[in-house]
Amino acid sequence: MSWVTASPWVYPSLEVVHILGIALLLGSLVVFELRVWGLGLALDPKALARLALPVAVGGFGLAAASGAVMFFSQVDEMLGNRAFQIKMALLLAAGGNAVAFHWRGGLAAEDATARLQTALSLGLWIAIAVCGRWIAYK
Repeated sequence: MSWVTASPWVYPSLEVVHILGIALLLGSLVVFELRVWGLGLALDPKALARLALPVAVGGFGLAAASGAVMFFSQVDEMLGNRAFQIKMALLLAAGGNAVAFHWRGGLAAEDATARLQTALSLGLWIAIAVCGRWIAYK
């Protein structure tokens, strides 16, 4: 995948797509999590989820696809990068937390566990973004 790093515009373009994906993911998760935390109680959580969660999944798809292309353009460097390793571990934790949230019916539960899981989700995604920035600085 040398074409990615050989061109002066491909890698920066991938970074833009990656950041847009992250913005869509985090933005929609924050809106949904605010509802779980008790703000916007007039909004039906299931209706909000039908809007916010596909946007979050789409954002994740953009970030994952662009991130995969960037990763495969520098495999050896990424595998040896501690920030990248931590980011991947945090991604697994965030995915597991999301599965657990939906498996236990967190959309309907609106309980302390749902609030804790959404707070954990937000913290994990912020940590993922921080690690992503640190990758460039090793």
